[in-house]
Amino acid sequence: MPKLAANLSLMFNEVAFLDRFAAAAKAGFKGVEYLFPYDYDKHVLKQKLAEHKLTQVLHNLPAGNWAGGERGIGCHRDRVAEFEAGVDTALEYASTLGCTQVNCLAGIRPSHLDPVDAREIFIRNLQFAAPRLKAAGIKLLIEAINTRDIPGFFLTNTAQAVDIIKAVGSDNLFVQYDIYHMQIMEGDLAPTIEKNLRLIPHMQLADTPGRHEPGTGEINYPFLLDFIDRIGYAGWVGCEYKPAGRTEEGLGWAKPYL
Repeated sequence: MPKLAANLSLMFNEVAFLDRFAAAAKAGFKGVEYLFPYDYDKHVLKQKLAEHKLTQVLHNLPAGNWAGGERGIGCHRDRVAEFEAGVDTALEYASTLGCTQVNCLAGIRPSHLDPVDAREIFIRNLQFAAPRLKAAGIKLLIEAINTRDIPGFFLTNTAQAVDIIKAVGSDNLFVQYDIYHMQIMEGDLAPTIEKNLRLIPHMQLADTPGRHEPGTGEINYPFLLDFIDRIGYAGWVGCEYKPAGRTEEGLGWAKPYL
């Protein structure tokens, strides 16, 4: 049965962030993820996880000025030192929180930067990060994101992600497969997941259009969740969606899995 993790950046927004751990546990979730932990003391977050018997499933590397519209710096030529410092920060947090997976956002390609150069920089940054995270027992993931929500994002499809993983040449680099983003960019969800299953230790979901909970859009989630179970997917599935109403009222779809 798929293991669902609540994404606390998007879900349970009816309460303050530190109160969302309790809300997720009360709703039946055993795991949580969120975009970034860095605004909070790592020991406070660790205490929240322990108090509510939750597993920290995933968080992202520092991704630049998020509030200012940046969506990662992995492919930015002039941000390499910042990227490398962010790897150290993410290591500190992930190690404290018992988080065994960290996602790297490639970012929006700067308009002045050639795509070939952006790829080279991204590969070099991943080659820096992957062995450092591996030494701490933490997997490094990369995520393709749709260009409707984030125009200009550098990493946009599964084949590109797999190609970059091959170029990096590390056994500690994987795909975070976001079903919502990939439905928009490429479709063909089930065959793509099955083809690349060995490279996918984590998935995320939302329905489209709207990025709301499963059952509000076009994706056949009962089929897809049963399918990934049948083909042997053993990782977590992060619920990275924007609830259409109050979070608890939209969890009917998840009850069979919690």
